[in-house]
Amino acid sequence: MTQTQHNTDHQLKASITRALEWAPDVNSNHIGVSVTDGAVIVSGEVLTYPEKTAAIKAALSVHGVTGIADELLVKHNWGTRADVDVARDTTAALKASSVVPVGAVKATVQDRWITLTGEVHWNYQREAAAHVVGEISGVSGVHNHISIKPNLTFVAVDAKASVKSALVRSALTDARNIDVTSSGTALTLSGTVHSWNEFREAGDAAWATPGVTLVTNDLIVVS
Repeated sequence: MTQTQHNTDHQLKASITRALEWAPDVNSNHIGVSVTDGAVIVSGEVLTYPEKTAAIKAALSVHGVTGIADELLVKHNWGTRADVDVARDTTAALKASSVVPVGAVKATVQDRWITLTGEVHWNYQREAAAHVVGEISGVSGVHNHISIKPNLTFVAVDAKASVKSALVRSALTDARNIDVTSSGTALTLSGTVHSWNEFREAGDAAWATPGVTLVTNDLIVVS
């Protein structure tokens, strides 16, 4: 490792540490950060699954971060809940959601990890399902295997044009270095962006396309 790279890694670690300290929904006291040649590892313990996702989101928001190895463990301070109790709360949470279609999503629980299956029309419904069950007390993680079955027709030419237009309208994303290709009802994004905010913005724009069933985000984050 060169001295320049060492200095860069040190600066990046300091920035990520500050981001974690400033995140209101994260207790950074038991979270460690290491950076080697630009590769970031976030490790340690958090009390809830939402805190874990918030910590990773805070770290990804730091300029210069191009990827993170998530080694955070959820250690609940109220002890271990039985899977049957988590499963009961999961069913209730999905039924209570105003976004997730009734009966569209099924859940199984093993070792406090929730696995979601089923079909919905839009990706935002898929993400909402993962969010509501992730908020349940005692949950250690969520595997989201929900499929997208659109109720609108996918038109490849219109889809690519819609994504490009959405990226141009966004103040966060520079669309000039992003390519959009389609295969069947799937879209693939390639090219470069300058931050994980741009990465997510581009992915969200692609998922908002009517009729799309899969988005592969191959964008590369470059400092």
